[in-house]
Order: sequence, then C-alpha cells, then structure tokens
Amino acid sequence: MKFPQKHTLKQIATILSCDYVGPDDFPVTGMNEIHVVEPGDIVFVDHPKYYDKALESAATVVLINKEVECPPNKGLLISDDPFRDFNTLTTFFKPFEKATATIAFSAKIGEGTVVQPGAFIGNNVVIGKNCLIHSNVSVYDNCILGDNITIHAGTVLGADAFYYKNRPEGFDKLLSGGRVVLEDNVDLGALCTIDRGVTGDTLIKEGTKIDNQVQIGHDTVIGKKCLIASQVGIAGCVIIEDEVTIWGQVGIASAITIGSKAVLLAQSGISKSLEPNKAYFGYPAEEARKKYKELASIRMIPSIIEKLR
Repeated sequence: MKFPQKHTLKQIATILSCDYVGPDDFPVTGMNEIHVVEPGDIVFVDHPKYYDKALESAATVVLINKEVECPPNKGLLISDDPFRDFNTLTTFFKPFEKATATIAFSAKIGEGTVVQPGAFIGNNVVIGKNCLIHSNVSVYDNCILGDNITIHAGTVLGADAFYYKNRPEGFDKLLSGGRVVLEDNVDLGALCTIDRGVTGDTLIKEGTKIDNQVQIGHDTVIGKKCLIASQVGIAGCVIIEDEVTIWGQVGIASAITIGSKAVLLAQSGISKSLEPNKAYFGYPAEEARKKYKELASIRMIPSIIEKLR
C-alpha cells in the first residue's frame, strides 16, 4: 500500500505514539507485508524468529517490538504491539468508507459495460470496457477490473483477508487495506470469493478463467491463461504461474508457488511448491504417474498378505 503522499519517520511515529530510531525527516512512502515490501515501505515484525528477515528485507522502516541495532539507511519504529500499530496505520491511511449508493458515485465504469440489477460496486472501483457484471455480485472498495470481464451472480471481490493473531482474550484481526485486481479477459463463475490483499493486491492476470465456487486468499497472484475448476480453495500469498490447470476440489496451502503449465488433478492437496510442466495428484500431491503406481501397489497388499499366509 502506497500512501497518498510521502510522510516522515517522525510523522508516522506521531500517528502511533511510539519511539523511533532514525532521522526525523527519514522518508516513508508506504506499508506492506514482508513478501511484497519495497524501499520506502514499513514492515512489521513481532516475533524474534522473524527479526532478521524483517531487518534485512527491502523495507526501509521496521515496526518492531524490541530495541535493536538499526541497519544502515533504515529506520525503526519501536512499539509494544506492532500488530496493533500496523492496524492503526491501515485505519489511518485506508479507513472504512460507508457506501451511499448501490453503485458508488466515485466508481468508474467503462464504455459498453453492463452492471445487472442488484450488483454492488464500491467506492473508487474501476471497471473497464465491455464487461458484464451479473446480479448480486459485490465488488468492494478500490478493486480494479480490466476490459472484457464476465463475473457471474453471487461472486464477491475484495472481502477481508483471513488473518488473525491469537491473543488470550480471543482472535485479533489484521485489517485489510489492499485490493483485488483483475486483468483483461478474465471470467469468474458464480459464488466465487476473492479476498483482497492485506496491504497489496490479490491479482488475477489476463485470460484466466475460473469456475463456480472457488475461494482465493489474500495477496495470491494467479498467472495468465489459467483454468481453475469449481470448489478449488487457494490460501493466501500463493503464486500460480501462467497456464496452470487446476481441477475440482483441489486445496492449496499458503505461500507456495505452482510452476507454469502444471496440471493439478481433482481433489489433490498441495502443501509445497510444485515444478512447472508436470501433472500432480493426491495428498500430499506428487507427480501423477508416480502416485498412480503407488496406489496400484497398495491395492496389491491384501493379495500379497494372503499369499504369505
């Protein structure tokens, strides 16, 4: 998430009422999660296991819950609760904006696009040319849709990320200030749910086609010309490269990469990154031929036991 204008380290510390390390005028231009940070961004870290990763990341400001040595050319924000203060910044820079119309007055809708009755188009949404948005579709604030897109009834773009911190008093939600971005020629079936990024974008690239009842988690990137069949569940921060085919009821764990032109066969469970140009099956998913041979061998076990008797 980029801020509307550049801020200083002192200004950010003032918003958070926290101490800081670095020059007062140290520039801050945005905030992001660790996997998408860029120079000028704030990243937060609240566990010693990840201190080094955050301090060595591309982020130039680290929101941290311990006084540590500040790396060269970086700034620190010292907080007793970085998770809470990251939420404070999200609320400050991307506050919730109540809807005042079914199609927001600030939304921009391109020539030839049809929005069917009952659809909701949120604040600052941009929709390109020649799209068809069916009834009961909800496009939350700040989402970006390209040209020639079809979205079928009941689909929701931009719901919050499923991201919580377990505290003694209950689960504390990490607020979402990101977007969903669809490139040109994307089709979405009915009752799909695509969560927005926490601070960045959940992105579906050009030409990808998605069937009914598919869930896509926050900050996931789906490549060009992918095919995703119904009832697939994709967790957050997944990278699916170009021309991947995913058949029905596949489940994909968070923060992994699926190589280009891979084929994931129905009901497979994907718990680790997969190489391109191969077909996979089973749980845990392995190359399909290998998995089928294993299953055939397992079916032979009763007859082998009978012979041994």
